[in-house]
Amino acid sequence: MVYHFHPIDRPMIWGAEEWILSAYPGRDSICVETGQNIWQMLCEQKEQLVGKHVFNRYGDTFPLLIKFIDARDDLSIQVHPSDALAQKYGEPFGKTEMWYALPSEDNARLYCGIKQQLTPQEYKQMVADKTILNALAEYAVKDGDSFFIPAGRIHAIGSGCRLCEIQQTSDTTYRIYDYDRVDKNGHPRELHTERAAESIDYTVYPDYRVHYTPRKNEPVNIVSCPYFTTNVIEADQPVVRNYENLDSFVCLICLEGELTLTELADGNTTMIRKDELVLLPAGTKAVRMTGTFRALEVYIE
Repeated sequence: MVYHFHPIDRPMIWGAEEWILSAYPGRDSICVETGQNIWQMLCEQKEQLVGKHVFNRYGDTFPLLIKFIDARDDLSIQVHPSDALAQKYGEPFGKTEMWYALPSEDNARLYCGIKQQLTPQEYKQMVADKTILNALAEYAVKDGDSFFIPAGRIHAIGSGCRLCEIQQTSDTTYRIYDYDRVDKNGHPRELHTERAAESIDYTVYPDYRVHYTPRKNEPVNIVSCPYFTTNVIEADQPVVRNYENLDSFVCLICLEGELTLTELADGNTTMIRKDELVLLPAGTKAVRMTGTFRALEVYIE
């Protein structure tokens, strides 16, 4: 069985999000095949849906939130807490995430990480002075670029970016700077300077972009972390994937073209079109992907 889900559209002050798989409370994705939301499916199928080790770790919480982001204005400068810090403030999970860039505007840029050494006090002063952008690493964005944003890394998506975001099931965000924007009632949007200062990883790295070598007709790993593993598959020939030793669900997100997915155990086929996601439950043995396509493959190791 392969599951499709109805996307959830979310207009935002800076553009729009499309949540293509979500178990966030109150924003649960509805399955096309079952009519249930993802939480109901998980409660009913348990480890048969997500895998034994995933279920033992997360219980009745589906662990990932996957979305498309279309930024028509700059998003706020922000940071997310670790699991431990989030739980200190009453949230179940922190937020580690990644971005995979889709075709974006020519001048699209984003911020990821700090480029100079800062103390928490220096950070707070730069926020007060509205100069915090000067401390951030800035990147031009092109199709296929990827960035890994572990909890604690300052980041922001810029105007003109279109991205696929894969993240923990969490919406805990500490806003650092928001260009003095106001909400719909004319009030300045809230900043979370103190909690952000507590969350930030102040380590400076030489480069925050994920470097990988694209290859045709085989999976190429982009990110492997405790929360998710993400591969990109670009193909114009059949690709067979064996999941027999993988104790996890698999999400396939078609980014370009379309692919026909065949379950080799029973011969069932399903079409996955551009911007669609399907979930393969744990226990899926092997599949064949045919067509001319680019897709992301996501699971938990």
